[in-house]
Amino acid sequence: MPKSPYPENWSDIDKTLYNRSVRVFDTVKKVLSVKMKLHADTQIQQGDIFLFNHFSRFETFIPQFLIYEQTGAYCCAIASGEFFQQDNVLSRYLQHVGVFPHDHDRLFSLLTAQILRGRKVIIFPEGSMIKDHRVVDDEGNYGIYSRMTGLRRKQHTGAAVLAQGVEAIKIIIRRAYLEKDHDQLVWWKEQLHMDSLDQLLASALKHTFIIPANITFYPLRTSENLLIKAVDFFTDSLSLRQTEELLIEGNIMLKNTDMDIRMGKPIEPFDRRFFGSHYLLQKVMADVKSVDDVFTLQAKPKTWQQRCLGHYFKKAANATRDQYMEEIYLNVTINLSHLASTLIMHLIKKGQLQIERQAFFTVIYIAVKHLQNNTTINLHRSLFNPVDYSEVVNGTSTRFETFILEAKNTGLITEYKTRYHLLPKLLEDQAFDSIRLENIIAVYDNEAKPIKVVRETLVKALAEYDHVDQQELAAWHFEDECRDLTWEHHAYDKAIYDDINDDETASADSMPFFLDPHDDNGIGVLLIHGLLASPAELRDYGDHLVKQGYTVMGVRLKGHGSSPYALQNQTWQDWYGSVLRGYKILKAHCQQIFVTGFSTGGALALKLASEQFPEIIGISAVSVPIKFINPAFMLVPLLHGTNKLVDWLSSYEGIKPFIENPTEHPDINYRHVPVKSLYELRLLIESMNEFVPLCKVPTLVLQGNEDPVVSVKSAQEVTNKLTAANKLLKIVPSKRHGILMENIGGTWESIDEFMNSCIEETNNTRKETNIK
Repeated sequence: MPKSPYPENWSDIDKTLYNRSVRVFDTVKKVLSVKMKLHADTQIQQGDIFLFNHFSRFETFIPQFLIYEQTGAYCCAIASGEFFQQDNVLSRYLQHVGVFPHDHDRLFSLLTAQILRGRKVIIFPEGSMIKDHRVVDDEGNYGIYSRMTGLRRKQHTGAAVLAQGVEAIKIIIRRAYLEKDHDQLVWWKEQLHMDSLDQLLASALKHTFIIPANITFYPLRTSENLLIKAVDFFTDSLSLRQTEELLIEGNIMLKNTDMDIRMGKPIEPFDRRFFGSHYLLQKVMADVKSVDDVFTLQAKPKTWQQRCLGHYFKKAANATRDQYMEEIYLNVTINLSHLASTLIMHLIKKGQLQIERQAFFTVIYIAVKHLQNNTTINLHRSLFNPVDYSEVVNGTSTRFETFILEAKNTGLITEYKTRYHLLPKLLEDQAFDSIRLENIIAVYDNEAKPIKVVRETLVKALAEYDHVDQQELAAWHFEDECRDLTWEHHAYDKAIYDDINDDETASADSMPFFLDPHDDNGIGVLLIHGLLASPAELRDYGDHLVKQGYTVMGVRLKGHGSSPYALQNQTWQDWYGSVLRGYKILKAHCQQIFVTGFSTGGALALKLASEQFPEIIGISAVSVPIKFINPAFMLVPLLHGTNKLVDWLSSYEGIKPFIENPTEHPDINYRHVPVKSLYELRLLIESMNEFVPLCKVPTLVLQGNEDPVVSVKSAQEVTNKLTAANKLLKIVPSKRHGILMENIGGTWESIDEFMNSCIEETNNTRKETNIK
């Protein structure tokens, strides 16, 4: 038998070097564009052996450093023996930071000693990179491609064998303690290089846990990057494999990729209550004289008891392997590209070679809404953030557009008029080292395949699409609007925003509202609140309307009702997007819609009317801001420009990012207004010159005569810009700005009366049309 090229023992971890490596890693992590997110509860503290799927070389450096950051525990890992063939700087470095060669004769024994001393072990049980993500066949059996044989094989049982050995030794130590065998305890303490018998016993009493974990990268890109361009500059002889890995890995590291590391349920190597009392174990372990003896039961059994126990070990290891591999693959973080790819592959495999774009978008959206309620799978955070997924139904999602562009560029799909055409290349076999470049859709589909509910939900959504109810879609869209507020609260409820958030006093419910009347008159009313406020500003008026039979939708303008910091990041077009979504939700319920907007909401109502949607029968624009009582507002564009310059020159926020806002309604309005938002309002006001003349529906303009915020001249200016045949200006006696919320001067009644006239005018027009 050839002599092992490695020493029998292995150097212990050099803690100084390890700590220095962690600091370097932390620095590099900040430079890279990978956003790492660890999803774990107590698994990191519980676990001894951590298992990860293997898709890229980059990920092999990550787990041990993340575990150290979370627990302070040192980790050991396994690397190919080729890295240790020569005594050089790299091999010595790897050895001193806890990396062991995969072909060391005493690998399991060395790792067992490390675990019993409190170290953790990182293993990639697939044994190599699985570039195609194909880990399960059509019958549901787990297996992966082997580069060495060109065939498919089962994943490795090494982690299970190691965990069995660790637990077996713990059983021996516990039994020695119960039998008060002091000599044997001392012997094991010395064998394992423990500091004390207390440390030995504490280690033996701890359960041995395998922690299966999944690493999911999103998105995957195949375009060129700086890394491959730099390598190309120095050499022109890259192999296909090298080119492919540089493209994929370079894009992961350099192009804003999410790396979700999700830890699954802890797994024990066997039932310790049963196994610990098993006759064979007691009999065989009594003769164990070293850690190595535990791992030679299968290879070199000396008695029938050892042979039987070795057989049991092997059977249990296979069962444990199947258990932890399933757990790894079930913890994929499902994203939009998984859903789109699964749908595409399902369609082409059943012979459907084209699909309407709108049908494709809607099916995926329906699937997202169903999956959001499924607690058995892990969805990528973007599938809970309406900003990321809700626009899928319109085909305008940025993430989705990137996916489609990749698919088109690689000849997987094409687009003609209103349809996507699925191309034959989707079903063609690809070489292992080219599939990530040539068929990224198959890779995504393979990765999601172990999670059967994904495919089942998409098939169900596909059938659902043919008879989907528009009101059901609208209900989902309304849920998205509510979810968006929750997401904003979560995003801006952090210590870095406390300087402004802590001074905020708004406590009213800021959720958008949809009010369904008991006696429906068939008319919808869209309510749009003002700048710095929330839907709560118009909720009382909404209750007033629903009692009259109107269906009422109170929109929440993006960035409102959560944090002034959230508002700071929005444009006026974002606010208008909220209005459009609210209008579409209401349109699913009503064929006639009246729009009422207050202050900035009034300007947005005029913008909506300028689109000349046939469902809109009239609007009321209340306290629309064009001219202001405080002339300093005119300086806002200059101040915002100064802030932008300061942001560019330094990492600080700017000269004056927020201005205090003395509000009439501190329970509803922000106390701080972002300068950026006033700038956006200024832009909205300037654009009114273009869109207000396009408003053709009946329009009521309301304004308080002594409004402390908006000059009364604004109302006349708005009215003058209108070209509608039916327009009415009404001045209300008031020294308050919030005349709509407070119903000052009979504001509600004035709008009600005008709205009734609009309804009557619309009905008369329709009658005349029908007669003709």
